[in-house]
Amino acid sequence: MIDQQMSLRGGAARLPVRPRTGRLLVLAAVFVCAACGLVYELELVALASYLIGDSVTQASVVLSVMVFAMGIGSLLAKRLRCRAAVGFGLIEAALALIGGSSALVLYASFAWLGDSQYALVGFSLAIGVLIGAEIPLLMTLIQRVDRQDAGGAVADLFAADYVGALVGGLAFPFLLLPMLGQLTGALFTGAVNAAAGGALVLWVFRRDLSPRSRWLLVLANVSVIAVLATATVLVDDFERAARRAVYGDQVRVAVQTGVQEVVVTGTDRDSLGLYLDGRLRVSARDEYRYHEALVHPAMNGPRARVLILGGGDGLAAREVLRYEDVRAVTVVELDPAVTRLARIDPALSELNGHAFRDPRLTLVGADAFPWLRADHGRYDVVISDLPDPGITASTKLYSAEFYGLIGEALAPDGRLVVHAGPLGARPQTFWTVEASVRAGGLATRPYRVTGRYAGFAASPDRGGGEDREREDWGFLLAAAGRAPQAALAAGGPEPRSLRGRELREGTRAAAEARLPGLLPSTLIHPRYWEDA
Repeated sequence: MIDQQMSLRGGAARLPVRPRTGRLLVLAAVFVCAACGLVYELELVALASYLIGDSVTQASVVLSVMVFAMGIGSLLAKRLRCRAAVGFGLIEAALALIGGSSALVLYASFAWLGDSQYALVGFSLAIGVLIGAEIPLLMTLIQRVDRQDAGGAVADLFAADYVGALVGGLAFPFLLLPMLGQLTGALFTGAVNAAAGGALVLWVFRRDLSPRSRWLLVLANVSVIAVLATATVLVDDFERAARRAVYGDQVRVAVQTGVQEVVVTGTDRDSLGLYLDGRLRVSARDEYRYHEALVHPAMNGPRARVLILGGGDGLAAREVLRYEDVRAVTVVELDPAVTRLARIDPALSELNGHAFRDPRLTLVGADAFPWLRADHGRYDVVISDLPDPGITASTKLYSAEFYGLIGEALAPDGRLVVHAGPLGARPQTFWTVEASVRAGGLATRPYRVTGRYAGFAASPDRGGGEDREREDWGFLLAAAGRAPQAALAAGGPEPRSLRGRELREGTRAAAEARLPGLLPSTLIHPRYWEDA
């Protein structure tokens, strides 16, 4: 009882080190715990964006829930101030276990349950509560170590906390992800968290602990570190099992690049599937329908110089290179790992017709948006084979600014073709892209391809909805300053143009549509929705 009263009044603790050294050790623990806490937050945001999609929504959910939970944690910590040392030690052990294992559990829920949204909210709440409880307890501990006014103690604690958050925020993308990956990085962070919290309490404040509390903390921290270490040893087996659950038993390649996770399934050309960040981008069973409909309508006219934005799989280039009068093809792809795979993987290189061996093709590894800002000449045809417009991270590539840059890169009689998402499943997204193309100074001709295709429904990027028996791909053919009149090419599936009532209904339906994440200047003014 006397120790409890001294703790609440800020009485000096019995330390094995000098007060100033003890104070520095407490601040060092604050620094490490803050860095670990921010890594947990960023890990949840990154994994949620990968597993669920729509990074803006997922980041908002994680951060808002965590901030709310931190307030609850701060209130709950008031009950632990009388036992601040043991309370802080147990909280750090729990935080290390929950935060360190969060990525594994989220990935497991996605792989075997098909949904990780509830797990995401649960982890955000739990981690937020535990992080929120840290500062009140640390405030009590630092005042016991080195008696000082409350204002000075708060300033020191928050300074160490903010600097630790900076280090954690920078370490996550530049060290942990490249060197360890998402799952191992989270487990390593949890082990560091447990070691820092346990060392502070068991060494600096060991004289404040009863024998029972001391053994409880030792057991808790050793158990947490043992669990995290065991999970680290087994993480490769876990990832292989999870990938089999998500992608099937024929996973041949699985690699985390600096841009995305790339997975290739199938044993030969006819069964090949290419997944980028968990989304099916290429299915050998029906990809030709998509690429023929994307490429051939725009190729009806001058076509000496062709620019392909995206298309690192080489499949759009395959269709372009079928034309003998094409003199130069430039492919601008952000992720060099995809183009390397398209060159060296036997099944994928056979599927793309070894397009990257053609001397007419030039490969550029760059982000399409800044690359277009430089003057690379004029192109007769620009093919936008980019990630789905429904993915928040790619919305800048569907903005009016982006299409304005493409318009400047087009030759006087040049044409642009854009994959604008499925018209049937997501009409608002399709018509928002159409309006953005027009806002960029180009006239448009919408068209789509429909049909029942084997394996098509497995493609969220190029279909939408696994239970839809009839699917469609939506495209936009565009040209500068006039309505594009290029006839739709024969020899492949015949795209069906949108006319009359269907076009008018589409423009009306899109009047309120917005793509999340677009720059403010790309929000379309109602005047752009007037019928042509």
